[in-house]
Amino acid sequence: HCDVIMGVTKSDLFTAEQNQLALLAKAFAHPARIAILQYLAKTKSCVNGTLVQELGLAQATISQHLRELKDMGLIKGSIEGVSINYCLNVEKWELVQSLFNGLFDQLTDSCSSGDCC
Repeated sequence: HCDVIMGVTKSDLFTAEQNQLALLAKAFAHPARIAILQYLAKTKSCVNGTLVQELGLAQATISQHLRELKDMGLIKGSIEGVSINYCLNVEKWELVQSLFNGLFDQLTDSCSSGDCC
């Protein structure tokens, strides 16, 4: 019945894992966020000002990307005086790796028999 379908949101059509993977993929969908994550992985932690110097982006732009990464749980931040130190959220990264590895394993398994186009 049309009434039932109209009441379902798009995200309700998919599993929790599919929705989570899509949200994570969206978090990775901007090169500035990738650069921030790579920089944090390399340095273990940093201060906002360091990112401005490293990436050459405006403070407001970096703050927006940091907020999105933090909202997704990919990074953590701690306030020290007037500075905010950010680092990777290791526990979340382990979950992210597991989710994406599961997806890639499914895709690899389905094409390994040579039946793909």
